[in-house]
Amino acid sequence: MTGKRAPGLLDPLHSDAVSFAHASERQFARLLDFYQIEWAYEPRSFDLEWDGEGHVIQRFTPDFYLPVYDLYIEITTLNQKLVTKKNRKVRRLREQYPEVRCKIFYQRDYLSLVMKYGLEDGKAS
Repeated sequence: MTGKRAPGLLDPLHSDAVSFAHASERQFARLLDFYQIEWAYEPRSFDLEWDGEGHVIQRFTPDFYLPVYDLYIEITTLNQKLVTKKNRKVRRLREQYPEVRCKIFYQRDYLSLVMKYGLEDGKAS
């Protein structure tokens, strides 16, 4: 699902029409909408690991894709254990798909944007 805002001032933001897993993803999408940056939410999954029979046993779906920048973004505002898991998945993604660009957006980056642009109260979701 692409997220470029239509030109009319009264048109709803694309971020309001998407069902996000976390509030932090919605806030990030609103920032992208505000700057009219085209985006897609979880548009593709990447197979990372297979069992002996060739069945996928690990897959990674980055949160956002920014087509203009050919860049995937993964938002992580959760606890350190999950951050470590996401770091590992992005590392595997880079090994398996070296042509794919993916950036992890850490809690400190996220909170900085939330505070700078007044997106909400600064609480991570």
